[in-house]
Amino acid sequence: MKINFLFSPTELIILGGALFFFIVQLIYYFRIYNQINLHSKASTAGKIDFTEELPPISIIICARDESRNLQQNLPAILTQDYPNFEVIVINDGSTDESEDILKLLAAKNPNLYHTFTPESSRYLSRKKLALTIGVKASKNPWLVFTEPNCTPATNQWLKQMARNFTQNTDIVLGYSNIQYAINWLNKQVLFDLFFSSVRYMGYALIGKPYMGIGRNLAYRRDLFFQNKGFSRHLDLPRGEDNLFVNKIATSTNTRVETSPESTVYLQPVERYKEWKEEKLNYITTSSYYKGKQTLWLGFETTSRLALYFTTIGGAVICGLSGNWILLAVFTLLLIMRFIVQAILLSKTAKNIGQQFKLIGFLPLLDFLQPLQTLRLKIILLFKGSRSFKRK
Repeated sequence: MKINFLFSPTELIILGGALFFFIVQLIYYFRIYNQINLHSKASTAGKIDFTEELPPISIIICARDESRNLQQNLPAILTQDYPNFEVIVINDGSTDESEDILKLLAAKNPNLYHTFTPESSRYLSRKKLALTIGVKASKNPWLVFTEPNCTPATNQWLKQMARNFTQNTDIVLGYSNIQYAINWLNKQVLFDLFFSSVRYMGYALIGKPYMGIGRNLAYRRDLFFQNKGFSRHLDLPRGEDNLFVNKIATSTNTRVETSPESTVYLQPVERYKEWKEEKLNYITTSSYYKGKQTLWLGFETTSRLALYFTTIGGAVICGLSGNWILLAVFTLLLIMRFIVQAILLSKTAKNIGQQFKLIGFLPLLDFLQPLQTLRLKIILLFKGSRSFKRK
């Protein structure tokens, strides 16, 4: 077989682009997406200062027709190994057996309180109203937020979050994801949530926090009132977690908890519609983020897709022209990027207590994720964000 050492201008241009995007991807992975690993290593080595104080905590949960999840998940929250905490569940107009279940659990757990949102309320976002009612009903200086379909990995969840409640800390970001399931939908959701968490937690760890997720989030009660709650975005149906954190988080007042004991797990997704709605809500609110992080995130996504297109396209062109040297180079770039990605993400998953069983599907999931997001953005563009407001 004759080896072609003559490279066409088109091949060289594509090679230059592929090398550029490959380097960009490495920078993102080692600078941002490896931060949880570095933080976990520093924590294990005792290089991070934690507090030993365990201040009183109020856990706030908004529930609407969540009787099954409340019955299944609330006991693990009520039995946390923590000296002083209350659990406040806001029943947001449920029509199922939620109220009966809450009464039964409250009879056995004196630290459980439940209230409701008025049916006559004409509030744009009932969830924001429900959470505001919960915050006002709380008695403790620290608030921890989670959701009915979530359950802590261990009974040390609150202690692990609380060790970050230092004097200078106002916000603590925790990790959450769905439990592994073998079907394709849950693989997509698991990777999407995992990668999103690696992103926002990684940025927070380098001092550039830009969002949080209400499934595992803590902040000071006073902070809520000092910033007038959710008043800045009352015209939006969501944003009670990511936009609120985006508004108040700074490089000095935000910490990240990465221990496996602090992880919160969601039930596997049963319907694509549930995930789609959640994604649409976060896409809608993300356009209101302050700071340049969204630009950098967009550039990462663009460089990721560009790397795939340049390497695969270049490999095809070189294969057709018989340029086996460049074909090998393009193939090597893809393989090297996959190895780096697989090692860092697998290690990250291990450090936060979740087995990364997606290695065999990683290239496909990694390629499809931004395309799926783009598809949902197109849906929003044509139908308008108001079509997806949660009533």
